[in-house]
Amino acid sequence: MRARRFVVLETVFLGVGLLILNPSANPTAAGKVSDPPPTAPGASATSKVNRSGNSQPKPLATWTCTTSWYGEDFDGQPTANGETYDMYGETAAHPTLPLGSIVRVVNTKNHRSQVVRINDRGPYVEGRELDVSYEVARQLGFDQHGVAKVRLELLEVPSRPAQYHHN
Repeated sequence: MRARRFVVLETVFLGVGLLILNPSANPTAAGKVSDPPPTAPGASATSKVNRSGNSQPKPLATWTCTTSWYGEDFDGQPTANGETYDMYGETAAHPTLPLGSIVRVVNTKNHRSQVVRINDRGPYVEGRELDVSYEVARQLGFDQHGVAKVRLELLEVPSRPAQYHHN
């Protein structure tokens, strides 16, 4: 029970911190919305180049957690944001991240990664913080195991809440 409270508090503080520090998610934090600072041609203020030369967005926050996957039993059912769940889509469920957030999920054992969009709530199992679609679990190499330890990298928070939430 203590661990669950800690995870909930940690997630709340992370969300509040992102709203305070990220002017695009909370325009009032900066006083007014302004254009991003100019960058060199072809450069992005939110990207970095990894060792293989690929450009990847720089995470707003990073943490590790246990993830599981959900598939056929939920395929075709409505998600928290009103979409129809597709077990072959690149989506995930998280209990508190804003719907529409984009995260990179990295399997800590094999370092495979997949970028997904949060479109649902869950998981509802103690000790798990993320549920990914079957296809994402397959891409990350843990579909046969059911659960995996992953690193979550928050890449993007929607600039305003989605209009239709079915939480």
